[in-house]
Amino acid sequence: MEPAQSEMSILTNGKNDLGEDMGMPMKTLLEDDQYEDGEGNLAESEEFLPCPEGKKPTRFTDFEGKTSFGMSVFNLGNAIMGSGILGLAYAMANTGILLFIFLLSAVAALSSYSIHLMLKASGIVGIRAYEQLGFRAFGTPGKMAAGIAITLQNIGAMSSYLYIVKSEFPLVIQAFLKADPSTEEWYLNGNYLVVMVSASIILPLALMKQLGYLGYTSGFSLTCMVFFLISVIYKKFQIPCPFDDYSTNSTVVLLHSNSSEASVGYRLGHVEDDSHCGPRMFTVNSQTAYTIPILAFAFVCHPEVLPIYTELRNPSKRKMQHVSNVSILIMYTMYFLAALFGYLTFYDKVEAELLHTYSRIDPYDTLILCVRVAVLTAVTLTVPIVLFPVRRAIQEMLFPNKDFNWLRHISIAVILLTCINMLVIFAPDILGIFGIIGATSAPCLIFIFPAIFYIRIVPKDEEPMRSTPKIMAACFATLGFLFMIMSLSFIIIDWTTGSSNASRGH
Repeated sequence: MEPAQSEMSILTNGKNDLGEDMGMPMKTLLEDDQYEDGEGNLAESEEFLPCPEGKKPTRFTDFEGKTSFGMSVFNLGNAIMGSGILGLAYAMANTGILLFIFLLSAVAALSSYSIHLMLKASGIVGIRAYEQLGFRAFGTPGKMAAGIAITLQNIGAMSSYLYIVKSEFPLVIQAFLKADPSTEEWYLNGNYLVVMVSASIILPLALMKQLGYLGYTSGFSLTCMVFFLISVIYKKFQIPCPFDDYSTNSTVVLLHSNSSEASVGYRLGHVEDDSHCGPRMFTVNSQTAYTIPILAFAFVCHPEVLPIYTELRNPSKRKMQHVSNVSILIMYTMYFLAALFGYLTFYDKVEAELLHTYSRIDPYDTLILCVRVAVLTAVTLTVPIVLFPVRRAIQEMLFPNKDFNWLRHISIAVILLTCINMLVIFAPDILGIFGIIGATSAPCLIFIFPAIFYIRIVPKDEEPMRSTPKIMAACFATLGFLFMIMSLSFIIIDWTTGSSNASRGH
């Protein structure tokens, strides 16, 4: 048996393994009760496809996964969670509470279903690599399409995480040091800070050989986001509506210190507008176009599913589906509560980046500073999780038959982080990243690819094209195309009218 490889696909090599020997029938579809744990029961250990002579077939059980159920949930939950949580209150403000709940629930359920399609297809052909599913379904074009989508999606995700570091870290340091905002010290330059964080924290974690090793950092990252959620809920009951802008408060204090009459005149002439201080159940405006991409971006974890499945202890399709469902449920709950209480705090005044809205009230608030540190920690520790599938996708596209090599492993990570840092330094704003990436690669990875791969891989003698599962998969792929076209159309229209970011900041 060959040495286990951490990020390469767990499959046999050779001509026949690529499906060229069509004389051998494909392995029949396994039922759920055949995917049992490796404790004396039937496991995923059959020879899925013929092998070259003299070579022992690689089986799912040949790779001894050591990652526990809990650590797998942490890793997948951390892959789901990210900077998208900061934009959900803004999404709710532009959809209304009821429409937001419907969209969030629909995307979460569809994500779980698409993972089911991936796991079922991977079990049939004995593959646990997204790109190799594409190869088995459509040959090299399928593998390249999946690899490119994963690369774009995860580079967009990592860019958005590091954009948070770039924009938030200087503000945190400035607040702790009580520094003058106009100072040009190097430690208040976000470009320098994001490079330092990438080199000192992200790169060492990204150089680990196996994804399962990051379970502890993923658990700590999720703990930081739980602290963020608790703080958002607490602040709802501390901040009045309408809230007093910090710059306005400073103006009032300055006027009062110079002239009591001027201060009185300001207060008499200042009428607080509380017309927006009420929740909307349903609303549609130009910014609603960003809601579906943001939600789709928030639940993308599909490139990480199969690597986590590979490293799961006593792996089975049913167990991995349970890991996915638990992770999605946890993040669904956190997303909803963060969006709801963030929206109920600021209503229509909420910005696309929630933490910036808190800074408008008091940039030196101790709790919010701690929340900023927690969010910075969480998104920083998420980057290595997201980098693993990108590196594997690049290896599958450029070095498909190469064994694990430390030099290549390290080089790809260094090159990726360098390119992403350059992208972050020149990125215009976080909403643009959410919109474009979420509207293109996210629907492909969540909806389109799992469905069409499933339709092509599952044998017709097991599930005819007119069978209910394949009809559902076809409808699922069609829904993905509609989401992509609709989202891109709305975003392009919004950009051409010039109404998107002009008034909403981030």
